Amino acid sequence: MARIERDPARLFAPPAVERTRRADGSILLRSPEPLLPYSRCIGDWLVEWAATAPDRPFLLERGPGGGWQGVTYAEALKKVRSIGAWLLQQGLTADSPVAILSDNSVEHGLLALAAMHVGITVMPISPAYSLMSRDFGKLKTIFALAPPAVVYVADAARFAPALAAVADLHRGSVIAGGAGPVPAGMRPFAELLAAPAGAEVDRAFAAVGPDTIAKVLFTSGSTGIPKGVINTQRMLCSNQQGNRQLWPFLVTQPPVLIDWLPWNHTFGGNYCFNLVLRNGGTLHVDEGRPAPGLFEKSLANLREVAPTAFFNVPRAYDMLVTALRGDEALRRNFFSRLQLIFYAAAALPQHLWDALIELAEQTVGEHVVLTSSWGSTETAPMVTNCHFQATQAGVIGNPAPGCELKLVPASGKLEVRVRGPNVTPGYYRRPDLTTECFDEEGFYRIGDAVRFVDEAHPELGLLFDGRVAEDFKLTTGTWVNVGGLRVKGLAALAPVAQDIVVAGHDRDEIGFLVFPNLPECRKLCGDLAADAPAESVLAHPAVRDRILSGLRKLASEGTGTSTYATRALLLAEPPSIDAGEITDKAYINQGAVLAQRDRLVQALYADSPDVIRP
Repeated sequence: MARIERDPARLFAPPAVERTRRADGSILLRSPEPLLPYSRCIGDWLVEWAATAPDRPFLLERGPGGGWQGVTYAEALKKVRSIGAWLLQQGLTADSPVAILSDNSVEHGLLALAAMHVGITVMPISPAYSLMSRDFGKLKTIFALAPPAVVYVADAARFAPALAAVADLHRGSVIAGGAGPVPAGMRPFAELLAAPAGAEVDRAFAAVGPDTIAKVLFTSGSTGIPKGVINTQRMLCSNQQGNRQLWPFLVTQPPVLIDWLPWNHTFGGNYCFNLVLRNGGTLHVDEGRPAPGLFEKSLANLREVAPTAFFNVPRAYDMLVTALRGDEALRRNFFSRLQLIFYAAAALPQHLWDALIELAEQTVGEHVVLTSSWGSTETAPMVTNCHFQATQAGVIGNPAPGCELKLVPASGKLEVRVRGPNVTPGYYRRPDLTTECFDEEGFYRIGDAVRFVDEAHPELGLLFDGRVAEDFKLTTGTWVNVGGLRVKGLAALAPVAQDIVVAGHDRDEIGFLVFPNLPECRKLCGDLAADAPAESVLAHPAVRDRILSGLRKLASEGTGTSTYATRALLLAEPPSIDAGEITDKAYINQGAVLAQRDRLVQALYADSPDVIRP
């Protein structure tokens, strides 16, 4: 096997940034490297690779027999053209979107690409809104805002209740995928593949331009009410061009990914999917995810597929580190040709960062780059990129080519705002929200805060400094940095804390609401039955003692009352997607949890028997 290049100096462009300080106290940051010309639409990438690497696998998934099956680039283009022809035959336009309700799959990918290929807006919608919701409230809100002309579900039986709930909100055709029988009144996905593609597809494809809406991605934010973020072809194409300039190794090394990140989110659907497509790589659809009973599927895939790059969220790395430590064969395959490990969506606790570095060095004898990026659904998503090996977790790098940052002093922090070709023109059919989100200079108000790793050396990058709206003051008048404290708390309470919500607004002390890692908690309870209820596990002295020792450690390292918690409460009920407490990527919405569980916050400060205090 040829040597795997892992030297950051050879993988990445040199880190650099231009900084301008303004008289009003704000700071402008931009890349000194201009953004080079980019494609007019992502369909050009599919056409390119179908011509230059027609037989290279593009999208693969597990088939009925367990083997990998899917499409090459040439096969994908042929199927995309047929599906696009069928959509045009139904009279669809940019104003009559295609809604995709299902998980990642080859059919999902082909349908989305086909819609975008002929200038029709695609709306990938979180499957959780259909399968995990009790009232289908978010799904109804989306359909009321943007009634689709076509609705796709992979399995008609599984999605039957959701489809019934929105039946009166649209008049579109319902397409049933190949995962189950096709009920009467629905049309099989095979019908789309059989449509002949001709000049009408060519004309529609030629008419697609940078300002054509490619997709609408729905994000709930802090309100819990979905809003549709317009993603244009310009946003998607400029984003991948900037990434290619910062990661030049992609030009000669097509990426191989095994990935579960949902395509209804910008991380999986824009960053990872488009990274593969832009650079002629191969994407294996991982049917697992970082959840009990499902992560085992991800591990089975990683035993078989050796990725060149690995993208995930911090919760998955928490589970992966444990698995890698206990399985040498998994560890060797995982690291065998891995060039970089990438995390996003939330800050990576330092103990996981250290563990991944240690495991890589033990396995392949050298460092594997740990890196991250930063952005949002509204920025397609990349704004900054850490195209160097940072010395600690949380570094998000510097502005990508074409992106401009404005850092505005606010409440002792630097609020960050964004401008560039990757920024959304607004929210779908919500001009009121669009107006609110841009400042007088056209910078998008993203709501996050950042700080420099080293003020004297801005090229060392920025650190994510939490959500501006999440921070609060104690009664002492001291600000609490929620994002930073959450990460420190996770490290101190490892491995029993899956996630932490920080409480204490207008109180004297900070408290933690802790979502437990139940499998790790059970390991501490040797005298309990394996199927003991969660309440018994969380009440076990060994679990409470672990939380107690973590709180003491945090306090011993703290520099004031705003840097540690004095109490904690373990939560038996998992976060609710209906209430907006958690996203598909397992990111906890701090504000929503505090609002929905106010009774537990009151109990936390009333010193009920369940509260753990040093």
